Amino acid sequence: MDAERVVEELENETIKWLERIKVRIEKVNAINKKGEEFLKNIRAYISDSEYFLEKGDLVRAFECVVWAWAWLEIGLNIGILLDQKTLTTDIDNGHDNYNNL
Repeated sequence: MDAERVVEELENETIKWLERIKVRIEKVNAINKKGEEFLKNIRAYISDSEYFLEKGDLVRAFECVVWAWAWLEIGLNIGILLDQKTLTTDIDNGHDNYNNL
């Protein structure tokens, strides 16, 4: 794979995952102060990713979007963030546990 192709692929992947997390984060709520801190950090990483992408620093842009996703997944897994789509689906199906978050 040549260097131009690698750069193009890195930019495309960064944009793809950045757009996905921006949509996903709109459906996530904090359940406490710590969750609010997590959301603040996630949004900061999203903003940083956009900044680095605009500057053409694709490695840092990709790193930031990866960190944003990591914070989101950790917050969901430890239960301080709730994904409203999952919550709504679980309630509609009569489930009262959120282990799938």
